Amino acid sequence: MARPRKPLLSTDRIVDAARALVDAEGLAAVSTRRLAAELGVSGPSLYNHFRTKDQILEAVADSVSAQVDLSMFDADDPRGWRDALHDWAVSYRAALREHPNIVPVLAQGPGRRPAGLRLADAVFGAMVDAGWPPAQATSIGALMRYFVMGSALGSFAGGFVDDETAYDPADYPHLGQAHLLAEHQDVVDDRAFETGLTALLDGLGVQYEAVVAAAR
Repeated sequence: MARPRKPLLSTDRIVDAARALVDAEGLAAVSTRRLAAELGVSGPSLYNHFRTKDQILEAVADSVSAQVDLSMFDADDPRGWRDALHDWAVSYRAALREHPNIVPVLAQGPGRRPAGLRLADAVFGAMVDAGWPPAQATSIGALMRYFVMGSALGSFAGGFVDDETAYDPADYPHLGQAHLLAEHQDVVDDRAFETGLTALLDGLGVQYEAVVAAAR
């Protein structure tokens, strides 16, 4: 009986394995030797697809960008620029929260990564099409990236321990309930994100009215 064939090594298999490794153990865990072991291949065979560890991490980052929904920016989508930005930001944050360890690579910008560039192009194009001047459209794209990535880098609520004795009222008179935050981490962080996103979009709405008025 013939032996079962091993799945052929491919770019997608390498990226999937690297992403799982980053998710589980962080960026430092990725090496060609470790990936080769995970995939059951020899180390040199990886070089047919990626020359360096950095190239692998770039591909992992782009695979996460590809998970972000961009349909709200389609020409036939009925959502206005504000709702489109809101829904995109929610999808963007969801993708980053699934893979927080890759955020430092994504934070360096899209560079030459195709999915990252499509994301930037979609946001910029939609804002310009909505009537924002190109310079302001660029600023909006940057602002949204700062906000979403910042929210994904860590948990505010998770930064407090669930030990009531850690927050002595004599030292921290306003943190009497802080030890409860960690227990409600997702609720607190989600509410904070929505509060910030609403405030951000409200502010942009005021600016947009000025842009429209100036164009008349």
